[in-house]
Amino acid sequence: MSKRGYAASKKLLTGLIGAPIAHSASPAMHERAAEALGLRGHYQLIEVAGADAAGLRMMLEGVRRLGFAGVNVTYPYKEAVVPLLDELAPGAAAMGAVNTVVARDGRLIGHNTDTTGFARAVAPLLAPSGNAVAVIGTGGVGKAIAFALASLKVSGLRIFDSETARAEKLASLLARHGGATVAKSVEDALDGATGLVNGTPVGMLPNRGMPVPATLLHEKMWVADAVYSPLITPLLAAAQAKGARIMTGRELAIYQAADAFELFTGLAPSTEVMGEAFDEVMAARSAAYNAA
Repeated sequence: MSKRGYAASKKLLTGLIGAPIAHSASPAMHERAAEALGLRGHYQLIEVAGADAAGLRMMLEGVRRLGFAGVNVTYPYKEAVVPLLDELAPGAAAMGAVNTVVARDGRLIGHNTDTTGFARAVAPLLAPSGNAVAVIGTGGVGKAIAFALASLKVSGLRIFDSETARAEKLASLLARHGGATVAKSVEDALDGATGLVNGTPVGMLPNRGMPVPATLLHEKMWVADAVYSPLITPLLAAAQAKGARIMTGRELAIYQAADAFELFTGLAPSTEVMGEAFDEVMAARSAAYNAA
């Protein structure tokens, strides 16, 4: 539907496919952004664990037929949905991962706003003279982060995954976009790195683990985490204790959501409004967690 069509209808149906997603701040961000633009928005959580290709196809068919402007896609389906879509935007096609599906004229088009969102968020941390950045995890979000860093001309991109074949596959995809080195270990990835990004779910509540040992962190580096529940993950707490600059998952969450909203509607949402909604969700969650 066109921008004019949304303005006329005042209704916007979007959602999120993944599992587990009860913790997601996306409904609050998208619905608040819609309200600020004079739309009546509903963002539906579609939580189905263990869906196979047939199950995913059924969910996507519902998106196509039930009036959705589109849906976001999160763990563990960002790669699994790719072959089920009618079309892929160039960025999503290059990496083979989708986090945003736009429904338009009966067709489902895959995009990746994790990439554009992370590029917007991390740019202020990068030194103009060059960077050596380690990305831990090469699944759906790790792929997007690596492509975002490549788009920002990071000169020394290192990637590590416990599944070496997956990291090697990502490196082959990045070969046309500046390239990346597959590290043999987290120690290898962080050797001489000026930046570190966690692209794994490690540290997301209730998990309290760390994707790298605290002994590898130091004050001359920056550390970012894609996880935002909790906002200060064990990794970021350890990095702060070492004097490192940190970036929480807040900025990625807000910017990827804003870019997705604009793809769904053609309307640019307020990132300030989305940020306020995100912060309210996190404050309420923190209070509930501390009271438990």
